[in-house]
Amino acid sequence: MFEKILIANRGEIAVRIIRACKELGIKTVAVYSEPDENCLHVGLADEAICIGPGPSKASYLNIPAIISAAEIADVEAIHPGYGFLAEDYHFAEICQSCKIEFIGPSPESIKLMGDKLQARNIARKAGVPVIPGSDRPVLDKDHALKIAEKIGYPVVIKAVGGGGGKGMRICHNDVRLVSAFITAQREAEEAFGNKELYIEKFIPNARHIEVQILSDKYGNTIHLGERDCTVQRRFQKLIEETPSPVVNNKLRKRLGETALKLVKAINYFSAGTVEFIVDDQGKFYFLEMNTRIQVEHPVTELVTGIDLVQEQIKIASGEKLSRRQSDVNMKGWAMECRINAEDPDNGFMPLPGKVDILYIPGGPGIRVDTHLYSGYSIPPYYDSLVAKLIAYGEDRIEVLQRMTRALDEFILKPLKTTIPFLRRVITDEHFQTGNYYTDFVDRLLGREEK
Repeated sequence: MFEKILIANRGEIAVRIIRACKELGIKTVAVYSEPDENCLHVGLADEAICIGPGPSKASYLNIPAIISAAEIADVEAIHPGYGFLAEDYHFAEICQSCKIEFIGPSPESIKLMGDKLQARNIARKAGVPVIPGSDRPVLDKDHALKIAEKIGYPVVIKAVGGGGGKGMRICHNDVRLVSAFITAQREAEEAFGNKELYIEKFIPNARHIEVQILSDKYGNTIHLGERDCTVQRRFQKLIEETPSPVVNNKLRKRLGETALKLVKAINYFSAGTVEFIVDDQGKFYFLEMNTRIQVEHPVTELVTGIDLVQEQIKIASGEKLSRRQSDVNMKGWAMECRINAEDPDNGFMPLPGKVDILYIPGGPGIRVDTHLYSGYSIPPYYDSLVAKLIAYGEDRIEVLQRMTRALDEFILKPLKTTIPFLRRVITDEHFQTGNYYTDFVDRLLGREEK
């Protein structure tokens, strides 16, 4: 096992990794930007090193500064968390060349799955169902029109090097496709340095279901059930739960086995997530693979009793999986609400600022992952996620009751957050009954405007 790990991240996920390391008896080194000097992860780590000014490119995306910090602190491994450099195969290669263990998969696996078009082709060859669409980059708008004519509208434009909804547009006709293609190309180049796009058939009335996997360096693989991530706004997840209200045992088994086909096809090791679109007939299609820990990993931890961050660290250190598939038991129900420092009444505009009053809810079945504390100032440079509220119970009804109570208890002043909006979502009759699709939030906002 490692003796010392550097955490190449910030905020709540850095705090989460520090906690996992402490329980494993591992010393931690935090890196931080100048505005993050008072961030919670800095105070909790055994050591802390400043790596630059506020903007991400000058700090948390500054690979030379992070590697220098790792060498100064004499660490054996780096945990990238999620976001920033977590899916940067070049960073993983540099760690490898510096004899520092990257706590994640191999650079080759990250590269293969990071190219979304290549990932589709690998999935298809592995016998994983793939949504109809282009099998190579779409060259221009005329090429896009030909593909759309072949597969039929609606279609969705996606960035080859993308994720998080960047460079992504849904189109229902030729006029929209032409205008959206140019916009998506520009957005993809700005976000990923790669303007290549591809096109897929858009599946209406769909659920977004992902499967959590663990795989060691010796070819042992298991899946830990599914998470339903259907509630999204602008392709960004808002609420996740496990199990999914629409997945039965038979479908769960098929999804898990299919996910592991892809994992084995690329010799993957570490924690990872294979994402699927499930239509209203129960047919599912490969969407993408995330080669890192997910924001929503706590819901899986609660229903399986498995610490996913600790498992990542153990796998990276060379340990074999301690469980077989038959040892994985899902018990109860869990749900996560992502709380962002945003104004839902003003287009969800990010609102950084100082936290004067903070009360974190508790009680049976409630977990909160956050880096906030009273007096902390949220900097303007980073993602607006400030807390994850997770509820656990015997069934979905109990979880919804606990989540409603916890949202009512959560006090964060004077900042505006998405808490009131999240409460509207979980008390909506369609969400309460589990009868919703990926366009649920758009429909909800439309109903409220009327």
